[in-house]
Amino acid sequence: MPSPAVLLLINLVVTWYLAGLIWTIQLVHYRQFGLVGETNWLTYHRRHSTMITWIVAPAMLIELATSVGLVIHRPPTVSPAMAWAGVIAVGLIWLSTAFLQVPIHNRLAKAFDADACRSLTAGNWIRTALWTGRGVLMAYAMLGVLKTVG
Repeated sequence: MPSPAVLLLINLVVTWYLAGLIWTIQLVHYRQFGLVGETNWLTYHRRHSTMITWIVAPAMLIELATSVGLVIHRPPTVSPAMAWAGVIAVGLIWLSTAFLQVPIHNRLAKAFDADACRSLTAGNWIRTALWTGRGVLMAYAMLGVLKTVG
C-alpha cells in the first residue's frame, strides 16, 4: 500500500484526468453527436462507446480504489469528512453513469435519437460538476499535505 500522501496524489491526478475528460465529452463529443447523421450513427456510436470505455473505465476504477483507500489511510491533514465527501462524490458519479448515461447510450446504440442526445448532454452535467468538484476537493486536500512538507 502506498503512503497516504502518495495515495492522495494518485487520486488527485486521476480525478483531474477524469474531470478534463468529462469536460471534453460534455463540450465536444456529446454536442457533436447530432452532426454524425443517421446513416453513420450506429457505427459511430458503437466505436465511440468501445473506445471511450478503454479511456474512462481504468481511471474510474483507480479513482474508486484510491478514494476508498483515502478513507482508510488518510494523510493527517485530510479530515474524515473530506475523505468521505470524496467517496460519496465517486458513488454519485457511478450512480449517474449507471442510471442516467448508460441507459441513454443503450437507447442510442439502437438508433439515432436527437432527444436522447439532448438528454445525454443535459444529464451529463451531473458528472461534469461532480468530477470538477472532486478535483477541487482533492487539490485542497493535497495543498494541506504540501503545507506540512515544506
